[in-house]
Amino acid sequence: MTLTGTNSYLLNCGAGEALVIDPGPALERHVRALLDAAARMQLAIRAIAITHGHPDHAPAAAALSRETGAAIYAHPQSAVPHDRDLSLGGSLRVGELELHAIDAPGHTFDHVVFFDPKSLTLFTGDVILGEGTVVIAPPGGAMRPYQRTLEHLARKFPQARAIRGGHGPLVTDAQAKIAEYIAHRQWREAQLLDALSHGPQTIPELVTRIYAGTQPALWPAAARQLLAHLQALTQEGRVVAMPIERPLTARESAMLNPDWASLVEAELAAVIEAELGSAYRIERLDRYALLPREDDLAEL
Repeated sequence: MTLTGTNSYLLNCGAGEALVIDPGPALERHVRALLDAAARMQLAIRAIAITHGHPDHAPAAAALSRETGAAIYAHPQSAVPHDRDLSLGGSLRVGELELHAIDAPGHTFDHVVFFDPKSLTLFTGDVILGEGTVVIAPPGGAMRPYQRTLEHLARKFPQARAIRGGHGPLVTDAQAKIAEYIAHRQWREAQLLDALSHGPQTIPELVTRIYAGTQPALWPAAARQLLAHLQALTQEGRVVAMPIERPLTARESAMLNPDWASLVEAELAAVIEAELGSAYRIERLDRYALLPREDDLAEL
């Protein structure tokens, strides 16, 4: 879920001051690495900015703030304890550095993306990663807001050159990566609609059909992705959910509601559960079917 780990960024703000974006998990070694890096650069950490509240991005803010006295900035809707709300659509200024703060819902509803106009760099947290794609899992995330966020970044920042995501390597062609992410979501939805064109199906049935080439260990994540797409399509009147009046089978439950605490260590389980919205259990199995569109009805 975190590739090689969480990327925390230490930005030189001039005049001996620094800003940290996403201080990371509450691990002493992670906090110490940030403090040591600042000391080597002879910088004092004056501010901490959080892209979103997931446990691999935000919890170290408290410890880092205690060590440095730095103020913590977060989205106005963030449940993470913070000193100041970010001005969405406005800027965050620390020393000589001024970043634009952009409301970026979808992965979560407390997500912020930062843009540095000097380096033409987007700091995207978990909206865009250095490699792979992003989990969009209800109820903490939603597909259409996420897609609108991607389109907003493409329109508003055509000058952006680089992306520094919350995980993975530096992206050196920002526009190509944003376009890739937009196309990926469209492609997945097209796959889903094509699968439903063969008849009504449950999410486990859709997962085994659409993600047949993906290792089964990732199917619970795929199930949550499809749920996000299906919720959007249902709200738009393109798909209908029909309840199945029977309990979930063991196989269905393992895919839809995996017990991560019994499968991985507690720290990793907390990250996975936050990413996949696992606290939201799917207790009722629905069968999803395409609804005829107006053009189809006209032909009838």
